[in-house]
Amino acid sequence: MADLSTKYLGLTLKNPIIAGASNLSADPDKLKQLEEAGASAVVYKSLFEEQIQLERMQLDEELTEFDERHPEMINTHPDIEHAGPQEHLNELKKTKEALNIPVIASLNAIYKETWKEYAKKIEDTGVDALELNFYSIPHSFEKDATTIEEEQLRILEEVKNTVSIPVSAKLSPFYTNTLNVIRNMDQRKVDGFVLFNRFFEPDINTDKEEHSFPFNLSRERDYKMSLRFAGLLYDNIQGDVCASTGIFNGSDVIRMVLAGASVVQTVSSIYINKTGHVTTMLQDMEKWMDKKGYQSLDDFRGKLSRARISDPFVYKRAQYVDVLMNPEEIIKQYKF
Repeated sequence: MADLSTKYLGLTLKNPIIAGASNLSADPDKLKQLEEAGASAVVYKSLFEEQIQLERMQLDEELTEFDERHPEMINTHPDIEHAGPQEHLNELKKTKEALNIPVIASLNAIYKETWKEYAKKIEDTGVDALELNFYSIPHSFEKDATTIEEEQLRILEEVKNTVSIPVSAKLSPFYTNTLNVIRNMDQRKVDGFVLFNRFFEPDINTDKEEHSFPFNLSRERDYKMSLRFAGLLYDNIQGDVCASTGIFNGSDVIRMVLAGASVVQTVSSIYINKTGHVTTMLQDMEKWMDKKGYQSLDDFRGKLSRARISDPFVYKRAQYVDVLMNPEEIIKQYKF
C-alpha cells in the first residue's frame, strides 16, 4: 500500500492534497465532507482587512444617514461599532475545534500594524499555520517594484517575529523576478510558499456597457506555471513548496510532486467535481505509485526538477526557441 504522507510547514499530513481557501470553508458541513473525503488539511477563507474597512465605512454611513435631519433629531441611532475581524476569528476557532485535520488560516491586511495584529489574533484561535496572502494590483504609476517587494519582506519579518506558528507566503507570479523574491523571503525564514495566487479580473458586458465580475474558476492544465516554479525551486530553498491553480486530478498532484512540490492546494476541482472527488484523486495516486513501485512520495519527489534532470534546457527559454525553430509540429497538430 502506497504511503502518501508528507510534511508541509512542519506539519505531518496524511497526504499532499489540501483544500485551498474559498467560500466552501465557510460551510461546516462541506469542511467535514472534505475531511471525510481525505483532504489532509484545509485553508480557511482569507481574512481581508480591505473588506472589513469597507464594511465599517458602510455601517457608519448607514448609521449616520438620517443624523441631524431635524433640530430635535441629533442622532437617531445609538453608537454601534463594527465588530472588525471578530466574527471571522470566531468562525475560524469553531472550524479548528470541529476538524481533526490541520487548519491553516489565510490573511491579507493593508497596514504593517494590522498584519501583525491580525496575525496574532489568528494564532490565538489555535490554528496550525498561517498563510500570508501577498499580492499587489498595479494601480499607481509611481510605485516601483522594489518598493512593493521591500514592503512585503518587512511584513513577512514582522509577522514571523509576532507569531510562533508556521507561516507561508502565497504569491503572485507577476514579480519582475519571482525566483529572486522567493529567495529573499526564504532567507527571512518563511516556512513555505504557495504558488500561485489567482486573481479575479473584471470583464466588460458589451450589451449593457458595464463592468461584470465573473467567478473565474481555474481550468484543467492551468498548473503549468506552478509546475515550472516547483521544478526550479526544488532543492534550492529551505521552505516547502505548495503548488496551486489547475490541480484537478491525481495525475496533476503526481506531476507537482515529480517537479518537487511538497503538497498541492485545490479549489476549482472541488467546486466542479464536489468534495468526494478528493477520494478519487487519492485513489488515482495510489494506483500510479503501486504500478511504478513507489512506496512513498519521497521516492519520486523532485525526480523531474531542474536539480535532478540531466537536460539543462527543460526549465529555460530554450523551450520557446525550440517551438519557433520547429513550427512544422504545430502546423501538423492543428492541420493547417
